[in-house]
Amino acid sequence: MYSPTPADWNEANRAHWDERVPLHVAGDFYDLDAFRAGQDPLRDFELAEVGDVGNRSLLHLQCHIGLDTLSWARHGAARVVGLDFSEPAIDLARELARDLGLGPERAAFVAADVYDAAAAVPDPSYDIVYTGVGALCWLPDIGRWAETVASLVAPGGFLYLSEFHPLTDVLDDETGSRITHDYFARDAWVEESAGSYAAGAEFTHSRRVEWQHPVGEVVSALAAAGLRIEFLHEHDVSLFRRFGSFERRDGYFRFPEGRPRIPLMYSIRARRD
Repeated sequence: MYSPTPADWNEANRAHWDERVPLHVAGDFYDLDAFRAGQDPLRDFELAEVGDVGNRSLLHLQCHIGLDTLSWARHGAARVVGLDFSEPAIDLARELARDLGLGPERAAFVAADVYDAAAAVPDPSYDIVYTGVGALCWLPDIGRWAETVASLVAPGGFLYLSEFHPLTDVLDDETGSRITHDYFARDAWVEESAGSYAAGAEFTHSRRVEWQHPVGEVVSALAAAGLRIEFLHEHDVSLFRRFGSFERRDGYFRFPEGRPRIPLMYSIRARRD
């Protein structure tokens, strides 16, 4: 429900995500046993668009429990750093790193707000700053986010953002065929609901605050922060059953065969020259 941003938005969201961690650990969505055994959660288009990470440093902002972060280390990144505002999530990420035999010199995790990342992470800049997959909707100020990101990209390095397309936020939940919300709304979306995309359990801290960020706003903010946009790609796949009509095919969720497609995700690479 659209409303002015509540004063406690960050505290409410942190409590919500703190409570998600044990539920996500116990559920099948992340499948931590399979991850420990070598399963790769990174998407094929991300691997292709980021390219070779060998001997490069990578910072993952809003990393949750660190599966994607650690996967980049498995793909050869010399050093990965994950940052998230949820201390339980960071504790789990550190535990997973130890399980994989990755010490803090190879995989470090920091509990801090993303807007404070420049002061919180151990290095002044990184070859690759990676973020996305449900991250931007938790931030009210994309301009401030873009400035933070740009300050952390090393000269010659780049930001890679992989995110759900904001068009999906304005469609009805069942079929994804009717426009039911305002694409250009700037007020906060405040909602209380049980469960999450990865767990159906009841939540004590069920209230959460989110924002819509049209693609044009994100691109413009990155350009204004001094990054050069190398590409903007749109993808007709999703990572979870966003709409009731979705079918699972080829490891992704999609609209049924024969139905006109819309972008469900997008990705951006923006370089610091």
